[in-house]
Amino acid sequence: MASVPPAFSTPAPSEADRRSGWLVLLAAIALALAVLATLSSLAWYERREALETALDRSELLARVLEDHVTRTVETAGLTLRTLGESVARQPAGAASSGADLQPLLSQALLGLPFMRGVAVLDQQGLVLASSDLTDVGLRLDMGKLGILPADGSDRLLPLLPGRGLADLALRTRSPRAAAVSVLPLLRKIHASDGRPLLMLALINPDALATYQQTALTDSGSEAVLSSYDGQLLTATEGLAFNPGHSLAGHPVFRDWLPAHEHGSYIGAGTMPGSRVVAFRASRTRPLVVLVEQAEAVTLQRWVGNMRWMVGMAMVALLLIVGAAAVVLRSQRARSQARLGFDQAHQQVALRERELSVLLKSVQELIFRTDAAGAIIFVNARWAAVSAQHAEQAFGQRFQDLVDPADRERVKALFSADDRVGVRTTTASVRASDGRLRRFDIAVVPLHDHGEVVGFAGSAVDVTERHIAQQRLQQQLAFTGVLLEISPLPVSVFDIGRRYVTVNRAWEEFTGRQRADVIGTPVGQALPPAEVKLHVAQDNKLLAEGGIIRYETQVTHRDGSRRDMVMTKVLVPDESGGAAGILCTLMDVSEFREAERATREARDVAEEASRSKSEFVANMSHELRTPLQSILGFSELGLMRGREHPKLAGMFTDIHASGQRMLALVNDLLDVSKIDSAVGTFDLERCDLRGLVQSVLRELGPLMLRRQLSLQTSLPASPLSAKVDPVRFQQVIRNVVANAIKFSPEGGELQVRGALSDDGEVHLSVADHGPGIPAAETDKIFEAFVQSSQTKNGAGGTGLGLAICRKIVEIHGGRIYAENCPAADGGGAIFHIFLPVRPPGETHALDTQMNTLI
Repeated sequence: MASVPPAFSTPAPSEADRRSGWLVLLAAIALALAVLATLSSLAWYERREALETALDRSELLARVLEDHVTRTVETAGLTLRTLGESVARQPAGAASSGADLQPLLSQALLGLPFMRGVAVLDQQGLVLASSDLTDVGLRLDMGKLGILPADGSDRLLPLLPGRGLADLALRTRSPRAAAVSVLPLLRKIHASDGRPLLMLALINPDALATYQQTALTDSGSEAVLSSYDGQLLTATEGLAFNPGHSLAGHPVFRDWLPAHEHGSYIGAGTMPGSRVVAFRASRTRPLVVLVEQAEAVTLQRWVGNMRWMVGMAMVALLLIVGAAAVVLRSQRARSQARLGFDQAHQQVALRERELSVLLKSVQELIFRTDAAGAIIFVNARWAAVSAQHAEQAFGQRFQDLVDPADRERVKALFSADDRVGVRTTTASVRASDGRLRRFDIAVVPLHDHGEVVGFAGSAVDVTERHIAQQRLQQQLAFTGVLLEISPLPVSVFDIGRRYVTVNRAWEEFTGRQRADVIGTPVGQALPPAEVKLHVAQDNKLLAEGGIIRYETQVTHRDGSRRDMVMTKVLVPDESGGAAGILCTLMDVSEFREAERATREARDVAEEASRSKSEFVANMSHELRTPLQSILGFSELGLMRGREHPKLAGMFTDIHASGQRMLALVNDLLDVSKIDSAVGTFDLERCDLRGLVQSVLRELGPLMLRRQLSLQTSLPASPLSAKVDPVRFQQVIRNVVANAIKFSPEGGELQVRGALSDDGEVHLSVADHGPGIPAAETDKIFEAFVQSSQTKNGAGGTGLGLAICRKIVEIHGGRIYAENCPAADGGGAIFHIFLPVRPPGETHALDTQMNTLI
């Protein structure tokens, strides 16, 4: 039989095919796993890159904000220092005058928008001068200001609620605006007279917050400015904290400070949740700047990218399942390349936007030019400097924009042959308001393959500093001229007692030239005793400060010894210490000689007055003894000669002459008593109405004899004053007796008393007699002087009114006479004014009077 072939069947895949299929499957699985692993790695890498970029950006922003805050506070400190030096140079007493310092303080605020005000205080907090006139005279609560700075230094004080000085004053319960606060900066200075003063500047935290808000625009970040101990000073709008809030629990203050001055991390912050935090402490001030951003905000773009990438990965996995591994790998590679390029482009664009924002916020003028010096870029500061937009500056050469006098120096900055790296100069630019502004210009060449392809530079406005330097130079020159033209010898020497400078008057006084003196020791030609005196005074001045004066003798160039008053003050150095001593000499030789001559003349005059007074007193007592005998015998003769008229008339004339002689002797004795040192006045509080009435009753018979009427006008209330009753009645008795003498028979006397508007007791005695010539109203109060109108034989010794004036003046009052108008009947009126309280409250008032004769 023949054999039958086997039936046809599908061949099983070969081991190579299965291996190949498994390889394809394994390759697809491996590729899918590789895609997933790559996606995870890329996602983690992108997340890390996003966070690191956010940290870098936050650190950069923190550095920019810290630099701005530090420069702002340092500018305020420099302003206080400059103002303090200006106040120290003001004349003595001008620091106390707000009107003299107010223009200086107001001028200092120009160009400083971050300062609300500046003021000058004394040690007790009294505002002596302020940029706001309404603050002058306020007394600040020094307890609110805390620890005061040392001499010649400033101190940034804690944040205080309020808008200005009025909110810091005593008796101020609360600031006018509760959410408003100020950051005080205090500096201790000395006035020209050595008196310690305080300069206070009020920094506006809102100005710092505004700058922070501007710098963080479109960044999604928040910024915080706090003190070193965690007190919140200001924050951007994204943080709902009021100034003064404590951040002591913040990780920066708890874990980082003070070991690290700057840093960044991802973790807890001011707001709940994980945050990207960067901080930086100020270089010179106890301030800390924090920049924060929520981690979720930072990863928003990353989450969006990851969603897109996950979708692409899913598509890629589907393609891997349905297509070959080579196509999948090719597609995957192209998509990854495109994604990387897009991300790189976005990062570049983001960095460019950030750089643009930073350049706009910088207050300096930043520019770039080509190799020929033509401008190809300027920042936003250009619009503030000139009246042009930034685009209008393109193509202009920088040297053509400055003042013609500075163009050659500015042109040299853009020299391509110059191998210097950083090139600097100062030039003036015409600003938009037409004024010349002074700028410090710095230019750096840009190289490409060894050739200069352009220049980058910056310009800083230093107009205010330039003006301040010019004023300082003018002030120094003016001070030098004042020192040179001073008529007083002036010298300045350092603390090592070596001459620094002398003026022309010093050269003329000593006969030594300044070229031979400067640098030599002070007092090398003086005796050791004088050198020891001056060294002791200098050491006292260095230890205690202030001003020291003492008198000594100095040898003149002609060899004579002159009495001199030396005045020495400390010359401060930059740190507030002592750099030297300024010494002025005042020649008081002629004054001392005149003083000695005056003292000798006074002693001679006092001795002559004493001798005269003793002589008058002795003679008065000696004359009274024979006068008593004359009066006694004349009275006896009158009694026995009644029956003989002729004899009686003779004894009557003798008795009258003796009475006049006795009155003259009594007046001389009164004068001698008042002139001598033994005259004593016993003062007591009295009602003058009773004393006046008593004298008027005593003189009543005399007025009745001359048929005179008396009109008295005394108030119902007491006329109380402190007087010697006996002496006061002597004055009233003498004045009223004179009025009786000079009044015509049947006339009228007027005696009045009242309190004057000045609070004095005013008594007046008026008569209708012949009156007093106008030229004699004051002379009649001199000793032995009588009125020329006394022609009726009523005149006396001429001592009564002189004694009255002495007594009234001893009581601290005054007496004078005047004529009554003819319409009122004529005559004279005497006015007596006495103070309610005399100028001495002693019980016994011993007064040595001037000589009457």
